[in-house]
Amino acid sequence: MKKMICAAVQMASGPQVGANLLEAGRLVKQAAAAGAKLVVLPENFAIMGMTETDKVGVAETDGSGPIQEFLAGAAERHKVWLVGGTMPMRAGDGRVRASCLIYDDHGRRVGRYDKIHLFDVVVPGTEETYRESQTIEPGTEPLVLDSPFGALGVAVCYDLRFPELFRRMAEKGLDLLAVPAAFTARTGAAHWEILVRARAVENLCYTVASNQGGFHLNGRETFGHSMVVDPWGKVLASLPTGAGIVCAEIDRERLAQVRASFPVLEHRRLYCA
Repeated sequence: MKKMICAAVQMASGPQVGANLLEAGRLVKQAAAAGAKLVVLPENFAIMGMTETDKVGVAETDGSGPIQEFLAGAAERHKVWLVGGTMPMRAGDGRVRASCLIYDDHGRRVGRYDKIHLFDVVVPGTEETYRESQTIEPGTEPLVLDSPFGALGVAVCYDLRFPELFRRMAEKGLDLLAVPAAFTARTGAAHWEILVRARAVENLCYTVASNQGGFHLNGRETFGHSMVVDPWGKVLASLPTGAGIVCAEIDRERLAQVRASFPVLEHRRLYCA
């Protein structure tokens, strides 16, 4: 598939899984109606709890559960490849994995990525404190998988700040990067677009970045500005805030032309272990 439309879904998820799945389903349907063949949901699309432990209470076992059934059904029903944001998957120590599940257009699960870098920070200039490691067990392995759109890689939110992860993906042939996220309003205003565009430019890949965007019942505010970026760093489409979708065309011939004329990936001299 040389050209295709991809979509980033933006939400302002709340604490009720059922309500979030209804909203996600509405937006996936809207993206498919707009011609999207690849749809990316944001991080925590299924639950943004009132407390950090709420996600543990609705965690699913790998292979079964209403969130996984929703993702498989939505992908099959709308005939799209669906990158399922993140959902809480049970880990072995009472915590969860922040798991991103990928389904093809027949509703078959074709990949799972568990968020590697956890957001344990105090946001500068605020009283916002996050300790994801208290409830989330980190993943260990990057993911790049074959798809009709090229080599598809997945990274989640805080992962964006660690370029060595994306170099590892580039070594596996990364063509298209999906980034589910829930950037805070403060960190998003400072760094979201810079980081998304930088990852696209330095790896010469298309990037579909789906962010939470708005005010949440738990008092949190997320930045929004979900976007699709081309390998030259151009923002093809963006949504500032609120629920909705952004769509843009991915052109694999253009990707090949850019890489052929500007072969920066072939000019590397230093490598990460």
